[in-house]
Amino acid sequence: MPIATPEQYAEMLDTAKAKGFAFPAFNVSSSQTLNAVLQGLTEAGSDGIIQVTTGGADYFAGHTVKARATGALAFARFAHEVAKSYPITVALHTDHCPKNALDDFVYPLIAASEDEVKAGRNPIFQSHMWDGSAVPLDENLEIAKQILPRMKAINAVLEVEIGVVGGEEDGVSHDINEHLYTTLDDAIATVEALGLGEQGRYMAALTFGNVHGVYAPGNVKLKPELLKEIQDGLAAKYGHGPKPLDLVFHGGSGSTDEEIATAVANGVVKMNIDTDTQYAFTRSVAGYMFSNFEGVLKVDGSVGNKKQYDPRAWGKVAESAMAVRVGESTRQLGSAGQSISA
Repeated sequence: MPIATPEQYAEMLDTAKAKGFAFPAFNVSSSQTLNAVLQGLTEAGSDGIIQVTTGGADYFAGHTVKARATGALAFARFAHEVAKSYPITVALHTDHCPKNALDDFVYPLIAASEDEVKAGRNPIFQSHMWDGSAVPLDENLEIAKQILPRMKAINAVLEVEIGVVGGEEDGVSHDINEHLYTTLDDAIATVEALGLGEQGRYMAALTFGNVHGVYAPGNVKLKPELLKEIQDGLAAKYGHGPKPLDLVFHGGSGSTDEEIATAVANGVVKMNIDTDTQYAFTRSVAGYMFSNFEGVLKVDGSVGNKKQYDPRAWGKVAESAMAVRVGESTRQLGSAGQSISA
């Protein structure tokens, strides 16, 4: 299916919230990892979100070039074309954009979508994230207020981070401490600044102990029940129905099934997945190389085995291994078999 239209993306998010599941949002950095996501989602009968960070976009553009807007547009154009061959619906998103990357990442991408919309077409990306976790909340929300009207005008969704996700991802790094927990006051400030949809749709990555990357059990205390406290507090204050905010779960590697289920039950409609799929991809390549050592290397003057060292040979193995992990995520989040394309 073609990439989701704004209306289809809205339907995806609304359906997830109504039915109590979440969409996995997979970070990709190459055509291989993008194809792996499409394969895995198709095999699971799930829609999903495919996203790229500043670092991933730099890599798409060519690792010696560092032209992240160019890389993101190349990613999007490739995705728009190849997604047509798959029977599921996917949305495109840009992940973590800190303040110092707005001018060469999110802003030019919004401008590119503005040109598309002026020409009567859909936006290139269905959502963009502004990551203001490294600046004071007032500044974070002020920048979000500037971005949101532009997003509304192109019928796209803004993602904001309210709180701090620990660990590191593509140069955005935070300590593991008490700041990992968003408060109700933080959420109220967000609603006061951005509304509840009337100024434009947004998703909020509230933090409840989340950490990017891999961490040892017990190192971080996730409190997904905090999301319910915040949602209930907002509903009471604003006279809104249950779960006023569309929530995003960052830094989920190592989380238990129960923690994920609690977060989804409390309004999470999107969960980011990167570390686990990176490992699935690379682990399969390592296994292939060890198993086919004499074929992939010209050992002791041999000629090796071209059929084994052809990048397509081990690339297919890697894509399929990553696709399996993609499928696991859809089942864990409840999106398997829920495609709006079915």
